[in-house]
Amino acid sequence: MRNRLGLIALVLWLVTAVGLGVLFVHGRTEKAPDGRTAILMSAAERDFVFTEMRGLLVAVRDITAALAEGDTAKVAVAARAMGMGEAHDRAPALLAKLPLDFKRLAMTLHGGFDEMAEAAAKGETPAQLNTRLIAQLDRCTVCHAGFRIDVAQ
Repeated sequence: MRNRLGLIALVLWLVTAVGLGVLFVHGRTEKAPDGRTAILMSAAERDFVFTEMRGLLVAVRDITAALAEGDTAKVAVAARAMGMGEAHDRAPALLAKLPLDFKRLAMTLHGGFDEMAEAAAKGETPAQLNTRLIAQLDRCTVCHAGFRIDVAQ
């Protein structure tokens, strides 16, 4: 009897672990009619993500303006605002709904802003920083081409 309960507990644990692993990798997604991966979330979560994206757009605008002025100190401030320190732990439940590829892109994007801030503080030229900004925008383009955010029905 004890062996049977232990086996049942082990099977339940394995099923739970596999389920969480699948959720971590795939998130809460479905194939969208336009061929992208639709990430399904609540309206409030979608608003949160879109607010974050608008913040990224404002940072890109501020970085572009600072580069045009040749003000690398302003580049560092604007880039740091979108770095890893500012990006995480504000919606931990949302992370479970995001597929692994989306999470990777987001981590790389926010990490890239940290790298840009450090490079600006260390004296990289506006041209070098602009190259970094282009790489950041490439990440945005890849993400928007592959994913969309839909409200779960």
